[in-house]
Amino acid sequence: MKTLFTILGLCLTLNTLAQAPNFDDLKILYADANYEKLVKEADSYIQNEKTKKEIAPYFYAAKGLYKISLSGTDDEKFKNAYKDAIGYLGKGLAYDKKYNEGAYTVEEEEFVSMFQMSLVEAIENEISINSWKKVYSWSIKYQKIAGDLTGVYFLEGASKFYDNDKTSARDFWKKADVELAKIESIDNWSDADKKLLKLGVLYTAKALKDSRQIDKSKALLGKVGQWFEEDEDWKAQYDEIVNS
Repeated sequence: MKTLFTILGLCLTLNTLAQAPNFDDLKILYADANYEKLVKEADSYIQNEKTKKEIAPYFYAAKGLYKISLSGTDDEKFKNAYKDAIGYLGKGLAYDKKYNEGAYTVEEEEFVSMFQMSLVEAIENEISINSWKKVYSWSIKYQKIAGDLTGVYFLEGASKFYDNDKTSARDFWKKADVELAKIESIDNWSDADKKLLKLGVLYTAKALKDSRQIDKSKALLGKVGQWFEEDEDWKAQYDEIVNS
């Protein structure tokens, strides 16, 4: 009997040790807006061999770094807070998809969508001043946190076209066409992914028109028009490309 209790006790101990931590310390630090300490604590879990593949620390590190990027800090370690946040979130999303079927991402949908949109806005700002090298650079970063890569590939192609790298542009557009053919609906996409698809297609269509490939330009717009037919911005730019 004593042996049986010993075995049961050992099993319970091992089971407790095997359970993932609940990361209450990270939750409290985030709730208290102690973002610098939050990032440091989250990173200590990430650097720990036992918890380096846990998902929550990556998300909390990203959330803390994003908040720091908005408020600023004198700590030199956080001078690239926004870009570092992209890296942490990208790894968190990848681990969640691989080990957890994306369940944690669903819980953090509001943050993920908001962060994606902030990056799309950065891309739009660079487009507005024709800074195509930076458009490409931000697009590469967005690729780490994208739910779907179709819009990314289209925009990377347009970026390369307007940066006078036509060969790379064609390569990206080929990849985009392959991904576009797989899409049946974008209803479940994040708003940011939808917007990037719209931007990528519009500027690819414009690039095709500028290179005198009018038929290809119109055909591409026709392939995605069903998803943006109520979008006033789409209508205006579509009309400019097709009818001007």
